[in-house]
Amino acid sequence: MMNDLDFLKLAFKEAKKAYFEDEVPVGALIVIDGEIIAKAHNKKESLKDPTKHAEIEVIKKACKVLDRKVLDDATIYITLEPCLMCAGAILNARIKKIVYGAKAPKFGVLTSLGNVFEDFKFNHAPIVVGPLMEDEVSEIMKSFFKNKR
Repeated sequence: MMNDLDFLKLAFKEAKKAYFEDEVPVGALIVIDGEIIAKAHNKKESLKDPTKHAEIEVIKKACKVLDRKVLDDATIYITLEPCLMCAGAILNARIKKIVYGAKAPKFGVLTSLGNVFEDFKFNHAPIVVGPLMEDEVSEIMKSFFKNKR
């Protein structure tokens, strides 16, 4: 049976796809009961849309596949700590658990800039696990941005 790190490594494969598509290399999966429901990666650059983060895309796909808007039995695996927009989408989808690969020092809202789920009193707070792949994710991010400069 696969564990959190195994699923996160699959999300990292999505991040690599983004990297080779000249997108910021972030990947995400939605998993329920050990089954991958949806996977996605960033599409902001190619679609010229700042909302096309991996988390938003994977949540949309999972909701469509399952034909529901609440994912309270799901775990989202994300290679990079989510931003405020994505944390809001995770909150609104009522996702049960977040597992992430590396901190996002400039945008992350689970540990880097605070913990949005602890700092505010929402009616839902997912379980948060991470960072679990700091070295690998940090390396691909550094490589991507180094190539951009």
